[in-house]
Amino acid sequence: MSNNEGHWSESVGVFDLETTGIDVSTSRIVSANVSLLDHGGNIVSRTDWLADPGVPIPEQASRVHGITTEHARAMGRPAAAVVEEIVTALREILAMGAPIVIYNAPYDLSLLRHEALRHGIEPLADPRPVIDPLVIDKAVDRYRKGKRTLDVVAAHYGVELLAAHDASSDAIAAGRVAQALARTFPQALSLDAAELHEMQVGWCVAQAQSFQTYMRTKKGRVDFVASGEWPIRV
Repeated sequence: MSNNEGHWSESVGVFDLETTGIDVSTSRIVSANVSLLDHGGNIVSRTDWLADPGVPIPEQASRVHGITTEHARAMGRPAAAVVEEIVTALREILAMGAPIVIYNAPYDLSLLRHEALRHGIEPLADPRPVIDPLVIDKAVDRYRKGKRTLDVVAAHYGVELLAAHDASSDAIAAGRVAQALARTFPQALSLDAAELHEMQVGWCVAQAQSFQTYMRTKKGRVDFVASGEWPIRV
């Protein structure tokens, strides 16, 4: 497929969470964004959520995203309602035929799955197609030095990230990074979204194996295990 009308990057959904921690099975959603971008990265539709997670927000997490327990309790909506609306919004984007861009998808999608199950909401069982700029960037520019955090990768591709660790800023920047990747690597990424989804499944397995080998041989962590499950780890 050539990089023209009909390419997966012409219209993309984007999704990001800010949470109470890094463990996907126990952490709770604090804020979220689901938006839709057009071919130029312009925002077509946007929904933001602030949740009362029902548990205290650790100070370490508040330092990252700026949302305190007091603010979430005062201004946030009930977690169950927020989780249900996020799942519904993602289903609607997929029903439109647009892919959903999620930077480091296994974190956000796995955490969302646990939250849905916690609140008795039917989770996204097998969301597809998903576009993960972290996995793609590692695959198409494997030997580039430096970190692969969203802020670093966004700067590399000339994408403005207005407020790192703000769900809306991160989600929208990730979508624009995905579109920049499509422009930068047209041959590698001129697939339809379903094909690219399957390619990322394989790429993530290979990347996890490579990281696991590195940690065991170079860092001496002989029992280190890296999961290659993508885009959800269950």
